[in-house]
Amino acid sequence: MQRIANVINGRVEPSKSARSAPVFNPATGEQSGELGLSTAAEIDEAVQAAKAAAPAWGAMPPLKRARFMFKFKALLEERADDLARAISSEHGKTHDDALGEVARGIEVVEFACGIPQLLKGEFSRNVGPEIDSYSDRQPLGVCAGITPFNFPAMVPMWMYPMAIACGNTFVLKPSERDPSASMLAYELFKEAGFPDGVLNIVHGDKEAVDAILDHPDIKAVSFVGSTPIAHYVYTRGTNAGKRVQALGGAKNHMIVMPDADMDKAADALMGAGYGSAGERCMAISVAVPVGEETADKLVETLAPRVRALKVGPATDPEAEMGPLVTKQHMDKVLGYIDKGVEEGADLVVDGRGLKLQGYENGYFVGGSLFDRVTPEMTIYKEEIFGPVLSVVRADSYDYAVDLINKHEYGNGTAIFTRDGDTARTFADQIEVGMVGVNVPIPVPVAYHSFGGWKRSLFGDHSIYGPEGVRFYTRLKTVTTRWPAGIAHGAVYTFPSMH
Repeated sequence: MQRIANVINGRVEPSKSARSAPVFNPATGEQSGELGLSTAAEIDEAVQAAKAAAPAWGAMPPLKRARFMFKFKALLEERADDLARAISSEHGKTHDDALGEVARGIEVVEFACGIPQLLKGEFSRNVGPEIDSYSDRQPLGVCAGITPFNFPAMVPMWMYPMAIACGNTFVLKPSERDPSASMLAYELFKEAGFPDGVLNIVHGDKEAVDAILDHPDIKAVSFVGSTPIAHYVYTRGTNAGKRVQALGGAKNHMIVMPDADMDKAADALMGAGYGSAGERCMAISVAVPVGEETADKLVETLAPRVRALKVGPATDPEAEMGPLVTKQHMDKVLGYIDKGVEEGADLVVDGRGLKLQGYENGYFVGGSLFDRVTPEMTIYKEEIFGPVLSVVRADSYDYAVDLINKHEYGNGTAIFTRDGDTARTFADQIEVGMVGVNVPIPVPVAYHSFGGWKRSLFGDHSIYGPEGVRFYTRLKTVTTRWPAGIAHGAVYTFPSMH
């Protein structure tokens, strides 16, 4: 059985903690590994290593830091298949889905390669008599990331490449459910030649999280996970004086207008609702058809597609959807389906009770489709994070928009329509951070930034892209005047250009 180790100052060694956690293959239900749950002392050791490496790394010219990133990017591309297999073996998503995750992570590494241009400041000559002013973005020091199980390679790559390119050093705490992808990525990071201590990886649970949030030498924390934990991380981290970006949960709606191409809308919902078994913060979990006729057509088009979903292990090349990540999460999702039936929703396709030959102990749930869901129901209000799509019928476009704007989450949304005026109005008026028009999963590319509104994001900065550069640096403005231009005599008024 694999013993998953920490990485501290370039040393790969198991945690000395007396506590440990198992890692499972979700397709078989068998334990595949074990990791130690790091202690506060081990977190401190990682932070001290990062702190010691920070001055030299931060002083390195950005162009040299970028050259390390270029090497890292090339190695990630070369080993993408291996990374995808590591993801699938512990998360359960299909190989193609895992490859897509790796590709989106590499895109952020590619963006980080442009750091010399991204860190350029501004210069103004003669802001006053013979006085010049310029701005500079400088690294913070030691930063940390706490990442979720659903994207074990991509989300860490949304964080540490940006932070490190900006001149910081980093402590990463991956999800304890699927840690191997981060460890493989570290091997490539090391092969790219980065100095020891620039990236450190510690595995753990709440004890490790709290040690990160409380540590006085960590200047900034990035987090992705559920909303309750995001709020906790943001509150505790900011109370400790840190800069925090904490991305939380979602309940993403997709409006289907009467003029939409129903087949394209249904296909979009299949990928957005059931891809990665619905374990995405950008998954569409609520379809909102406008008008009874639209709703009837949508459900009629969706139902056979959901029943025909090919569910299987990642090793099956024909599988369209894999298992859920753990038995506990599977039981939680099944409980939501039970609750939906109990509260009166119409379960059109029931994914409960799915058993695959040879994988009877796997954590599989089939695609489930609810119709006539109402805003009062639990399955509408709460994030299920599983292969469950709810149809909420709207009698008008205004009702559909109001439904979305009233929800506590504001992560992502989409509209399918042929009408440009409707689409533009929707994009302007909807109170959601990421919007798709005939695009079901509007995840921004690496040179934009990812982040929701309302209780989907705590903090002032979205993740990666230009916002990532701003989050991982601080602004310094310098005003200069040289002796030849200095007039004699003290000046007691507030400095100005006059």
